[in-house]
Amino acid sequence: MSGSREAHARHPFHPRGMAPHVIECKEAFMSSTTSAAVDPNRTRNRIFVGLGAAVIVATYLYLILAQPTELAEGGLGTSALIALAGYLIGAALIAVGAIHRLPTATLSLIPIAIVINIAVGQLAATLGLPVYLDSIGTVLVGVLAGPAAGAVTGALTNVIWGLTIGPIALPFAVTAVVIGVLAGYAARLGMFRRFYLAPVAGFVTGIVAALVSAPIAAFIFGGATSGGTGALVAAFQAFGNSLLASTTLQGLLSDPLDKTITFTVVVLILFALPGRLRSRFPFVRQYNVFGKVTPVAPAEPAAPKA
Repeated sequence: MSGSREAHARHPFHPRGMAPHVIECKEAFMSSTTSAAVDPNRTRNRIFVGLGAAVIVATYLYLILAQPTELAEGGLGTSALIALAGYLIGAALIAVGAIHRLPTATLSLIPIAIVINIAVGQLAATLGLPVYLDSIGTVLVGVLAGPAAGAVTGALTNVIWGLTIGPIALPFAVTAVVIGVLAGYAARLGMFRRFYLAPVAGFVTGIVAALVSAPIAAFIFGGATSGGTGALVAAFQAFGNSLLASTTLQGLLSDPLDKTITFTVVVLILFALPGRLRSRFPFVRQYNVFGKVTPVAPAEPAAPKA
């Protein structure tokens, strides 16, 4: 009888007789099957997000290649309409692909974040500061709700800002999208689990933002984007640098500093919030963004699926 039980345990189709790698494969398959059952539209949603990103990149390339001067003059001509449509459609597609994962708390936070971006950014531009401070809200949303939500916040900020107060903001919507995406991935990789890691993530984000922004500043605005940064571009040109080189150097000087300050401000805000409030965001719980288990707040209803 004992031998019968042992033979049964060693049977290749019995869990106790399975090799460890076979059990792991089975568990992985069951996990993926469960995930697919939970989100049957996962592939469709990823396609929407990918299409949105492609439209935004295509709009950016159009602006770099066409170099429309009317945007620098504040006019609403063909190029401005193409930029507006491209960024809006791109942001809308990303939103459609991500909205099913966004709780009510996130949807309520995005408009507040947009107002923060525009208000602080416009103040910095009015004062002629050599930094922008126009992405605090974008980074905040990206950290709490993920890259897609950060991208939507950044794109909508610059579109609304460009249509209402400062037309100069519209072409830089692609940079705002990049900042939101990188903030989300920085949070996902654990860069907000320690206070001192967030400024490092901000510095790296600033370098990427500078490289993305430089061609727009050079080819569309001639380097004259705002008082403080425009003065830096002029200073670099005075040393014999080309316009593109000057805007790139200015960006590599201003953007890392700006994003380091921004990420530091955001981490201070988030560390000051109660753990229960931060845990209302599924992205925070899923990726353990702050590195410690916090009491789970009552679940927020997710937005209706598209």
